[in-house]
Amino acid sequence: MADLEAFRTETRAWLEANCPPSMRGAAAADEDAVWGGRNAVYRNPEAKLWLDRMGAKGWTAPTWPKQYGGGGLSQDEAQVLQQEMNRIKARGPIMSFGLWMFGPVLLEYGNEEQKKRFIPEIVKGQIRWCQGYSEPGAGSDLAGLQTKCEDKGDHWLINGSKIWTSYANYADWIFCLVRTDTAKKHEGISFIVFDMKSPGVETRPIKLISGESPFCETFFTDVKVPKDQLIGRVNGGWEIAKRLLTYERQNISSGGFGGLGGTHNLTLEQLAKKYGETEGEKLADGDLRARITAHKMHDKAFGLTVQRIRSMSESGENIGHLASLIKVIAATLNQEKTELTIEALGNRGLGWEGQGFTPAEILSARGWLRAKGNSIEGGTTEVNLNVVAKRVLGLLDHQ
Repeated sequence: MADLEAFRTETRAWLEANCPPSMRGAAAADEDAVWGGRNAVYRNPEAKLWLDRMGAKGWTAPTWPKQYGGGGLSQDEAQVLQQEMNRIKARGPIMSFGLWMFGPVLLEYGNEEQKKRFIPEIVKGQIRWCQGYSEPGAGSDLAGLQTKCEDKGDHWLINGSKIWTSYANYADWIFCLVRTDTAKKHEGISFIVFDMKSPGVETRPIKLISGESPFCETFFTDVKVPKDQLIGRVNGGWEIAKRLLTYERQNISSGGFGGLGGTHNLTLEQLAKKYGETEGEKLADGDLRARITAHKMHDKAFGLTVQRIRSMSESGENIGHLASLIKVIAATLNQEKTELTIEALGNRGLGWEGQGFTPAEILSARGWLRAKGNSIEGGTTEVNLNVVAKRVLGLLDHQ
């Protein structure tokens, strides 16, 4: 315990000295998010400074092994680090699919050479990753994917396409599920990584109802990939895919949904009082007041549940099926929150563009529309409910 308190003192001093003032407090807009990568653009130079400092300490991935550039911290030390960052409202230094999804499975399934090659770049935010999973004909039934990967002796040859590839048009590398055996379904899938600048790779952004284009169609035409970039064993990709989906659902459930949904930095209750009528200190609309209260209660209970499940995961328990449960609840709560936000704003929640609305009001409307996709990303609600029915409730398929 004394050692942990000493670590807290050292961490507090380091954060005070190294976290720039502009990196304390919530980001003003989605565009302020730091994704890193070869072609990263930093609207705030201090964002790059903060990333470099945290990356050098390995604290972007605090519990990852030091030999690969991680922080090498214990779970207790990592918790102290997060507490001290919260204390000064320090922003996370980077948004990264490499940190959230690819890195953890690489540490588990990659060979030593692959870990030494890719992990340090992930930790320092030098490479931006995207995920190649869903296909036009393989969404809910992901194992039905058809992107073909042929063994050509000295390289792999990939042909096919992916869809809903988040930020593929900005990514440097992709981790991708491909079919290496057409005679088998689940057992014919492999997990491979390659550079998005490889000849034959093309991305096309998809415009969403919110006006944003975070997702892409991605096409592969005779893409040559070095043999040493296959992760795990040939035809062993489905096991990796399931593990990675668990990490993705955990991340989404911890607040990784796209879109800020408005940058008021106000609670739902504060918003409703600011834009609506009040009776003294109380919101006049009793029905809205009751629904905001219920949402706050559910959100608090959900946060405690996520903490418990995270503790279970850190102690070595398999929480794969629970990731599906919390993903469904997180999606529901986020959609409920954005609905309540628009209702609290009244006619100010109808803003789409123009000087008649503040940037925060416009972002609220767009965030509300963006939240509709929460039911799909990270596995559809229907698929996740099937997992919950079978793995959590122990229900069997109807015979």
